[in-house]
Amino acid sequence: MPKSVTLPNGELVPALGQGTWYMGESAAGRAGEVAALRAGLDLGLTLVDTAEMYADGGAEEVVGEAMAGRRDEVFVVSKVFPHNASRAGVQAACERSLKRLRTDRIDLYLLHWRGSHPLAETIAGFEALQRAGKIRLWGVSNFDTSDMEDLQKAGGGACATNQVLYNVSRRGPEFDLFPFLARAGIPAMAYSPIEQARLPRSGALGAVAKKYAVDPFHVALAWVMRRPDVIAIPKASRISHVEANARARALVLDAEDLAAIDRDFPAPRRKVALEMI
Repeated sequence: MPKSVTLPNGELVPALGQGTWYMGESAAGRAGEVAALRAGLDLGLTLVDTAEMYADGGAEEVVGEAMAGRRDEVFVVSKVFPHNASRAGVQAACERSLKRLRTDRIDLYLLHWRGSHPLAETIAGFEALQRAGKIRLWGVSNFDTSDMEDLQKAGGGACATNQVLYNVSRRGPEFDLFPFLARAGIPAMAYSPIEQARLPRSGALGAVAKKYAVDPFHVALAWVMRRPDVIAIPKASRISHVEANARARALVLDAEDLAAIDRDFPAPRRKVALEMI
């Protein structure tokens, strides 16, 4: 059975989902993107992440087309711009996203990164959307440990996830952010889990890949999913890439594999400021 991650409300979601960053930017590529997302749904990659920022809403439109007739299969995640995250602004932004997504609800709505609006205002906007049935859960993205502390002080105890940049070459969250989230019972969501295919194919990733007769990117994705509290959301705009990502779910790395990867990509020994790309 595919691995799942438990959200704070007890709901299970797939540990491997689908990202949509850079989708919706080209009319010529739209049909292929929709087909890739639908293929992912067929393979059980039913958590789909998007944002109003991606292609100025174009990615949300792609998601809306991909899940037409299949809405109840999909756990939809979208994100609001910080400059839209006032109490009233977040509600207006959500309505626009709902229209592009062709749905009446967003399963998980995130503040894309921290901006100038007080967190208490954003939380109030999210809670109003929940009461109206427009969103089911809310969370944040690109929040470092101090931001999460401020969120809790602002009344953010219902935060369902924190979406951050995390992969073998970006291990900073392991030092203090992930332990904080674990104590709070909040899972992380890892974007760019294979560093947008820029990770090296040689070294430990290559050696472990050869051992299992898989691609080095399968190893990198399995490495992210080794944690029980992390959801990986790689983007794949071609069906072949979606199928390859799905195969990574079956790869279980042993202690020798993990030690080899640690040697090439050491865990942080001090606080590292949260990175964004």
